[in-house]
Amino acid sequence: MFRNKRILVTGGTGSWGYELIRQILPQNPKEIIVFSRNESAQVAMKRAFEDERLSFCIGDIRDREALISACQDVDYVYHLAALKHVPVCEDQPYEALKTNVHGTQNVIDAAIENRVKKVIYISTDKAANPSNFYGMTKAIGEKLIVHANLLRTETKFVCVRGGNVLGTNGSVIHLFLKQIQEKNQIGITDKNMTRFFLTLQDAISLLFKASEDSLGGEIFVMTMPTCKIMDLADVLIDSMGKSNVEIIEFGIRPGEKIHEILLTEFESLSTVVYDDQYLVILPTLDIPGLKAAYAQYPMVQVNSFCSSQSLMTKEQIKLMLIKGGFLT
Repeated sequence: MFRNKRILVTGGTGSWGYELIRQILPQNPKEIIVFSRNESAQVAMKRAFEDERLSFCIGDIRDREALISACQDVDYVYHLAALKHVPVCEDQPYEALKTNVHGTQNVIDAAIENRVKKVIYISTDKAANPSNFYGMTKAIGEKLIVHANLLRTETKFVCVRGGNVLGTNGSVIHLFLKQIQEKNQIGITDKNMTRFFLTLQDAISLLFKASEDSLGGEIFVMTMPTCKIMDLADVLIDSMGKSNVEIIEFGIRPGEKIHEILLTEFESLSTVVYDDQYLVILPTLDIPGLKAAYAQYPMVQVNSFCSSQSLMTKEQIKLMLIKGGFLT
């Protein structure tokens, strides 16, 4: 798919970007352009990969002209750049709006102007029935990406909706391990909180699935395992051989949910089961040929995928952490 292609990755120095690029390079791309704001992160990434097919462009997705320039002769755009921490977006909503909404529209404009083949937008389960500003901006981003398929353009636009990715920058895994090691305690917002989790490798599989199979206008969703955060904490405590670790419950933060959902009741009316791993949410917009292309797939039978359902056992959580490379 990527042989001799030019790929642009916005926000490419983050955890998703590293893994995406690591998996694309063996597929013989012509060039991968990392477009991001952080100079030192780009320098570190360049040294880590030492691959001449990797090039770096300092830029901000808020800068439409910079994006248009960076997208010249590009075949695929992976739009990873975002402000993603819920409390930051709650405290500084206008900054989140400029990056997550205006920035996404700039990516759309730049891709259309340069006749990019396909744009893949990374969304989040927090975009389903959003309760915080971060989720709202990502939901608007989804709407913009889906709607872009109605424009008179050769470019196809598709979304993927993921959950909490194990071990990404700022991940709860790193936080808990550090707290256990240094303080012999763990801070938890609410002992009943649950979340969807997937490994970084699975997250990239979701990106590739959407890249290859999408027609434009869909939202690809991986059916991810669910986990009680308290159970995750217990597994990490056991793995470190610690005893008497203090659990401090400090209450949910503004905009935070106890449980997340993968799709809304309304979305379930137009969601198909693509295979045993993926769901595809079809838009209510009439994108020519899209509904017909998915007519052969069965409609999803439940009206909500909630993180409080089908929770992993502690043994399953341990296996997931081993798969993710956090436990041996």
